[in-house]
Amino acid sequence: MPYMFISTQIRLETGPTNVGDEYSDPALMNYLGARKTTMLGNNFAEYHVDEPPRLVLDKLEKMGFRVQAMTGVGQTLVWCLHKETE
Repeated sequence: MPYMFISTQIRLETGPTNVGDEYSDPALMNYLGARKTTMLGNNFAEYHVDEPPRLVLDKLEKMGFRVQAMTGVGQTLVWCLHKETE
């Protein structure tokens, strides 16, 4: 999976950080220390870590991911990352 998104609420810049959905690479989610949760009322699961986005971005850079774009959507900060495939 060469693309991924991470996000956090603006008021929660110190974490938690959303790092994936139910289709994310389990090995990468394990590396990030993410836990899979399903919020009450949702019919999908998400992966979260307690760390702030800066630390997550540092870990993903070590795995070869690079930030392609970053934006604010309402009260949410979103980063799009890409990893070159071999």
